[in-house]
Amino acid sequence: MANRYALRMDRPNSWTVFDIFTGQPAEVERKVMVGIKTRRAEKLVVEMNTQDARRREQAYRTP
Repeated sequence: MANRYALRMDRPNSWTVFDIFTGQPAEVERKVMVGIKTRRAEKLVVEMNTQDARRREQAYRTP
């Protein structure tokens, strides 16, 4: 299954978490994920991709 979220560098140590399907910055709790420090951005991408994979697996299994 393809990951939905990825990182793009804004400037050194400043990242945007974005949706690869739409190209738009991701939102978490109504906050746009732009200008995030490296470690936080990496953790967010892992968490968001894990949540998305679970959601898609459940949708696939539910008749």
